[in-house]
Amino acid sequence: MSPRTLTRLLSDSSRHSPRGPIAARWRHYHGAGDWSGLLDPLDENLRRELVRCGDLVQAAYHAFHSHPTTKPDAPRPVALPDRSYRVSRSLFATASIEFPPWVDRLVAPWITQRSSWIGYVAFCDHDHEIHRMGRRDIVIALRGTATCLEWAENFRAGLVPIEDGNDNDEKNENSASKSPKVECGFWSLYKTAGDRVPSLSAAVVEEVCRLVNQYKGEQLSITVTGHSLGAALAVLVADELSSRVPDAPPIAVFSFGGPRVGNLAFAEQVEGRGVKVLRVVNAHDVVTRVPLGAGPAPAPPERQTDFKWWPAKVLEGIDGYADVGRELKVDSRASPYLRPDADPACCHDLEAYLHLVDGFMGTNSPFRSNAKRSLARLLCQQGSNVKKLYMSKARELRAAAPDPSATAGDAGQHPELPRQTLVATPVKEPRYG
Repeated sequence: MSPRTLTRLLSDSSRHSPRGPIAARWRHYHGAGDWSGLLDPLDENLRRELVRCGDLVQAAYHAFHSHPTTKPDAPRPVALPDRSYRVSRSLFATASIEFPPWVDRLVAPWITQRSSWIGYVAFCDHDHEIHRMGRRDIVIALRGTATCLEWAENFRAGLVPIEDGNDNDEKNENSASKSPKVECGFWSLYKTAGDRVPSLSAAVVEEVCRLVNQYKGEQLSITVTGHSLGAALAVLVADELSSRVPDAPPIAVFSFGGPRVGNLAFAEQVEGRGVKVLRVVNAHDVVTRVPLGAGPAPAPPERQTDFKWWPAKVLEGIDGYADVGRELKVDSRASPYLRPDADPACCHDLEAYLHLVDGFMGTNSPFRSNAKRSLARLLCQQGSNVKKLYMSKARELRAAAPDPSATAGDAGQHPELPRQTLVATPVKEPRYG
């Protein structure tokens, strides 16, 4: 790798791959054919769309963490990386559980706040981008876990029917096992209303219906994207929109590091309603393997030549979790920049995911040599998991940079290392939820 290329990758200003026109095939990139022929090898246009979705989720994280004094249930300004989109509504998630009153006197208010800002609805509002994409896109972007009560909800892993969200042991066992069910904590965060804010479910449906009606007659699409908890909620959002929005446009979910959401009946319902789900999964991210599923279906009788099939046979009929949609599997050990023993937090980190997507070409293929995404944020958030060579080089570049206070304007600025783009040390914003 040339010094100039390494300097660019270590800079704080990404040079995004140029976006080509996708109007003629936008439905394929939005999942019309279940992304057949686009995943392995990974299509360049689909890669750009995935990274764009991930950056929209990064904006949700940044908006939440960069305004610590803002009330958790108050709207927040969102600096979108894609200026062709405009935010139309803030979204909030509310936990149904709460701490005892005496805890409020001992900890910061945000720790016990039941309702928290979790994302936003935005829509494409730029004629050139609408022409490039072939439609006006409506986006719902959702961050991952960030508050104590959200973590508490994450561990409520029991399955509940999506009709009412409550366990019902009196239901007929056979019919109950075939009904769509989802994780109790996810459903709680999705359906619970706060004291001053509506539920995430109600807010999303209301705003998307409004936008679809406002732009009625145009070619529209709905894109739901999220990371970790946000990835799980994205599937719930897409499923409800498919049944609640009149004449709903094509709906697709692009998720990163998402856990399983519901049982097999729920997965079949989502797919049966025409919702397309593409899950980006790091092979070493444990979050994508929980909650545990009920195992694969047993082999046909003619193939059961030994007893290796018996665990699946025993689990047959047990109501467990199932994956939904298609999977794009990346591997953190394929990155030439990350340590092969990267810790679980790094394997689940959103910026690490976007780094891996940007470099992924296909199964058993080397990391893309012309990947353009900056490593600056990865170095900042996952420095201990980046190979020492690149951490040392980043320190050398910082040391070689001129002192801004000693220069006026651009005078004395390094010809190859713009002062504004050198690797900085901004405040860390967790992307592990």
